[in-house]
Amino acid sequence: MNLLYQSTRSHTAPITASQAILKGLAEDGGLYVPESIPKLEVTLKELSTLTYQQAAYEVMKLYFTDFTEEELKSCINNAYDEKFDTEEIAPVKEAGGLYYLELFHGSTIAFKDMALSILPHLLTTAARKNNVTDEIVILTATSGDTGKAALAGFADVKGTKIIVFYPKDGVSPIQEKQMVTQKGGNTYVIGIDGNFDDAQNGVKAMFNNKKLAEDLKAKGYVFSSANSINIGRLVPQIVYYIYAYGNLLRKGVISEGEKINVAVPTGNFGNILAAYFAKQMGLPLGKLICASNENKVLFDFLETGVYDRKREFILTSSPSMDILISSNLERLLYLASGKDSDKTLSLMNSLAKEGEYEITKEMKENMSGILGGYASERQTAEAIRKVYEDTGYIMDTHTAVGVSVYDRYKKESKDESKVIIASTASPYKFTRSVMEAIDSKYGSMEDFELVDELSRISKVPVPAAIEEIRSAEVLHDRVCKKDEMQLVVEEILK
Repeated sequence: MNLLYQSTRSHTAPITASQAILKGLAEDGGLYVPESIPKLEVTLKELSTLTYQQAAYEVMKLYFTDFTEEELKSCINNAYDEKFDTEEIAPVKEAGGLYYLELFHGSTIAFKDMALSILPHLLTTAARKNNVTDEIVILTATSGDTGKAALAGFADVKGTKIIVFYPKDGVSPIQEKQMVTQKGGNTYVIGIDGNFDDAQNGVKAMFNNKKLAEDLKAKGYVFSSANSINIGRLVPQIVYYIYAYGNLLRKGVISEGEKINVAVPTGNFGNILAAYFAKQMGLPLGKLICASNENKVLFDFLETGVYDRKREFILTSSPSMDILISSNLERLLYLASGKDSDKTLSLMNSLAKEGEYEITKEMKENMSGILGGYASERQTAEAIRKVYEDTGYIMDTHTAVGVSVYDRYKKESKDESKVIIASTASPYKFTRSVMEAIDSKYGSMEDFELVDELSRISKVPVPAAIEEIRSAEVLHDRVCKKDEMQLVVEEILK
């Protein structure tokens, strides 16, 4: 029986998984959510024997029910192959009693690779299934990592174009260099003179512009999204939590059925929402700890039930989390309200018009398994330095936010459960911030001197993703004002 998908904002007829993947965003501006969250069909013991690809199939077959077994396995095998630098795809490393789920072994050394390696295959398969002949235009806003991962995934994929907007002064030098050197005749990268929320709002506005859609349809184009608003991005993220549990079980770190906690550094809420879905599927997860940086809108929301984006936007050393409008939270609001699309629409309208909303006491209780915490810039740097000095393990700034928040949670709660830290990016992606956190003496070094020094002290080879941009030519240098984004898209697609 097909699992169908419903918009969070209306009672329109549900659609299939492949249709939801193709659309990305619902026509009413809502996000697609499965009508029910399926339960795992493998036992935990069986889970411990699966490869990453096998675990991916066990999860995705439950959500993408209108894909055949052959289609799904083809997508999975094409995604999780030698482009990852470790056979495990998402290994779990222990350091200082914490278990780091390393999600950065793909081609762009960030966790977005885990979903964006498979999304192009899901999308092109979905297009064939639905007899779509228009060229698919992937329109994406990025706070740093999604952009490069999406560009790498869709570069030269037949029948697609990809247009990425990023905040010109809001990503790390390595993140920017990765994007602006991207090859591919169908790739376009544009910096905007605003922050990530501006980029995301501009992209959403284009998705919701029916006149634009009609004009582009006449030219043979149709929009889709590679952001985590696309259900084809969210479902593959569920896989790595389920695989990680099996990994710890296989190693004898935990016993079958033992509950573990998960700490997830997140800005757009997709990565922790995937853990929430895994828990609802029957994975024995305890507390889900949502870790924010100084842009702590999610922490304040989880504490008070009030979401208020009317605050200063802070540029931090963990730029992928510099977000004040967490798009994926809408899916949790919908589920916590008992799938009340009218309530969800009301909250989203309030956010758009008033800059804030407040959820009901019942909704807040329905979210009680998710705890919030945040780390200052100083605390983030301290976590990097302390873990390195104590264990020799070097983590990036985003992962450090998760560790800092988790350490405080453990001290306050005395919770001794084992924990998985979602390690979302390689330290090589944020070399300057990481190295200066370890020792201020590194502040005088050039970016690629720091890369080599990081390799020396970590004893981890420089990833190919970094080596290839040392001398790569800048291919994308376009910058626009935040209110010119649609004009740029229309120019590209004229």
